[in-house]
Amino acid sequence: MIAPNGPAAHLENLMPFKNEFRTKLKEHFGQDPSTLPIVSESFAKYNHANVFLAIEDYTKAAGRSAKIVGIQAGFMNIKSATMAELVAPGSAASMVGIGGPKEGPVLYKNIELSDGRKLACIQTGLYLIKSQTESLAVLLRPDEFMAGLGGGKCTIEVMAAEKSAAEKFLTDVHAALIRRSIYRGKVISLGVSGDVMAQGQIEVNFHKLPEIKREQIILPEGLLKRVERQSLDATKYRDALLAANRRLKRGLLLHGSPGTGKTLTAMYLASQLKERTVILVTGRGMGLISASCEMARGLQPAMVVIEDVDLIAEERTAAGNCNTAILFELLNQMDGLSDDCDVLFVLTTNRPDILEPALAARPGRIDQAFEVPLPDADCRSRLFELYSKGLTVNIKDMTPFIKKTEGASAAFINEVMRKAALFAAPDGVPIVVEPKHLEEALHELIVEGGTLTRSLLGYRKIGFKSE
Repeated sequence: MIAPNGPAAHLENLMPFKNEFRTKLKEHFGQDPSTLPIVSESFAKYNHANVFLAIEDYTKAAGRSAKIVGIQAGFMNIKSATMAELVAPGSAASMVGIGGPKEGPVLYKNIELSDGRKLACIQTGLYLIKSQTESLAVLLRPDEFMAGLGGGKCTIEVMAAEKSAAEKFLTDVHAALIRRSIYRGKVISLGVSGDVMAQGQIEVNFHKLPEIKREQIILPEGLLKRVERQSLDATKYRDALLAANRRLKRGLLLHGSPGTGKTLTAMYLASQLKERTVILVTGRGMGLISASCEMARGLQPAMVVIEDVDLIAEERTAAGNCNTAILFELLNQMDGLSDDCDVLFVLTTNRPDILEPALAARPGRIDQAFEVPLPDADCRSRLFELYSKGLTVNIKDMTPFIKKTEGASAAFINEVMRKAALFAAPDGVPIVVEPKHLEEALHELIVEGGTLTRSLLGYRKIGFKSE
């Protein structure tokens, strides 16, 4: 038998406990909140900052005001409180911290932006929003177990006097989420989080691409202009093309031997299209084709760069091919974009012969394929000049070296000049490259480097024999 003055008696004397959130919401709406509808929606973790900015935009619009209330979600903050729990009847257990939510500090989480700055975003907070015509209560919270650790999705729960008002709020948030996205106009790639608490969720990574100038792209006469017409000019005359009922969705394929400048050309296009969101798809990101295209659609104008597309687009009949599902997803995504969707696909490959024919056969998938060939004599001369910048080159006639690099890629010539500078460095500063240094560099790369080095650097001279 428990004594009348024991712990249970003290708890009994405290009941019923007044739910402070229920009281605040009742004052906010002017009626019992337990009868009001709640509409909720969850967003991917990578959209947390965008959701926060969208809500901030909404609350700061003319004629609106908002108060933010912090929430302590019970014992150890193990689970984020829901809106329904905020209006549930209180209890003595809640009061002593082992039950329901209580008012506490507003929780913020720093999220890194593309320039390295941090944006402090509300992780858990209740917005009490007022306007001349309506009242809303918006709960922003993480949506996963151990919510206090900050992983998982973020969820918005909206309470309003009318369900339509809550739905309208979420519609406005969606529009602002796209408009204010921290990823718009940036260079990004998608990956999968390795964080156990994040449960393998998609994450977005920012990238900084080097500024590539036109003179750095050494291609045969007219080739770069044709590439630019398909990409840059289509962007420049976007409005005129739309008015003429011409589609904006387009794709181009850059193919050729390794080291010829396909990736550099793609990066040049990205650096010229500064207002365009650039989504890089490589490596593990190949499995996120659907998510990458969805993001491109939302953040258009956009450019999707898929390097080494042959890794996912081999002939479906090829022996050992296990990427059919990813290939189908790529084709479906490219087909699924509407004609007025301003998304540019740039694909690169070293192996055009094994590409799935359907990828290049239908307009709207790939409209034009451009071969980026090994540089001819004129291009090799320009490449030697380009990669000599910063060096003193004491060579009156480069003709012998231009001939010796027949069949070499741009990457190979770049490495030759780097290696020549390395051989010249012991002779003193500033570095002066003499003919002997170029000869030594060529010998080390072509002869001593062996077949693998020549292959890696794109040296394709027919009939080559080591001396």
